[in-house]
Amino acid sequence: MEQLAIQADHWLSGVKHVPSPFYDSRPQGEAVSLLVVHNISLPPGQFGGPYIEQLFTGKLNPDEHPYFELISAFRVSAHCLIRRNGDIIQFVPLDCRAWHAGISQFAKRERCNDFSIGIELEGTDTLPYTQAQYVSLTELSRVLMDYYPHIDTSRITGHEFIAPGRKTDPGLAFDWYAFKTALIGNDVN
Repeated sequence: MEQLAIQADHWLSGVKHVPSPFYDSRPQGEAVSLLVVHNISLPPGQFGGPYIEQLFTGKLNPDEHPYFELISAFRVSAHCLIRRNGDIIQFVPLDCRAWHAGISQFAKRERCNDFSIGIELEGTDTLPYTQAQYVSLTELSRVLMDYYPHIDTSRITGHEFIAPGRKTDPGLAFDWYAFKTALIGNDVN
């Protein structure tokens, strides 16, 4: 994988770009200060395929799977997705507001989309994430922390913690201890 870096246009180098229409501008003067980890699999519990990209670009066909009938009209996105093999796909420029968190609150501030970056892991709440995903998430998080000085390890959280009772991801399968230990240390393997 090419070295990850944030370019002047707020897209990452070294990753696949699939622009989503589901974003807008952050509030004037709003600093990025939070990283939110999510999970997604489409259909639920299945990995691979084009469906996550289709959902985040408004192209999901409701006739391809019964579950898609429920979600095909959703206008959602994330800044990035990390596939099971560690590949990163970016959907929204980092300086813009992706529509990933919904009704949410962190440190007594509501509307987390205003000040956060959303990273989706291809996975479920209950199946272990892959080592390749942890390596990519750690590398991406370090790049984001270097670029956005208000993000530190205390400001990296899961969707379940900013929308309790409404969301459960990334779930019990996500190893926060191993991830944050790798993030602080030099070893991402």
